[in-house]
Amino acid sequence: MTPEEEKILNEMKSLGKPVRPGDIAKACEMESKEVSKAIASLRKQGLVDSPKRCYYAPVEK
Repeated sequence: MTPEEEKILNEMKSLGKPVRPGDIAKACEMESKEVSKAIASLRKQGLVDSPKRCYYAPVEK
């Protein structure tokens, strides 16, 4: 996991609800494109899920 992915995942966990990539980008002061790429990578790793269209949340383990 890259430092950016870790930052995004931690931000998602702290918000405690499904969020849009744009909201994460603002909170982490990153570009939306970069956040979207990181979320795609986190989904492939099984760490993030999409409970509804365009919203993402960390997977509860």
